[in-house]
Amino acid sequence: MINAIEKNLQRGIKLLNSISEAQYNNQSVAPYYSSIGGHIRHILDIFDCIFEGIPTKKIDLAARKRNELVEQYTVHGLLYFESILKKLDALKNSDFNELYQVRDDLGMGEVIANYTLASALIQAHSHAIHHFASIGYIIAQLGIELPDADFGFNPTTPKNHAQNS
Repeated sequence: MINAIEKNLQRGIKLLNSISEAQYNNQSVAPYYSSIGGHIRHILDIFDCIFEGIPTKKIDLAARKRNELVEQYTVHGLLYFESILKKLDALKNSDFNELYQVRDDLGMGEVIANYTLASALIQAHSHAIHHFASIGYIIAQLGIELPDADFGFNPTTPKNHAQNS
């Protein structure tokens, strides 16, 4: 599981190493006017919330740091990726079935549920893929080439369907 998550996050690093600062923080693409940097920050904040909650077994997905420097500058985005990947690597010998209390605000108030560490990481991974797809849309509108053919695609998406859609 950790290897799959790391492989996916490496795609983000590859992207950041291939685009300009202006492309990274460009907010001109409708309909949401969000930047690649904003999505990268959000993706990594979710992983960070998990790591922040591991010592107490209480993960608060609403307690995101929202570091604006990560949204604006690729160097800060790359440093954040590096930090998250180091923390992921340190989890390789963890008990992924251990229970954690996960808190989030789903828009109608606070919800608390029990997750295993594995389920929290799987959710963060799927969330990252989803946001990579949103980044893929921004990339296409800005005329940037995708970092690889699987960027933003869920591994279960049939290849022939994805290419014909």
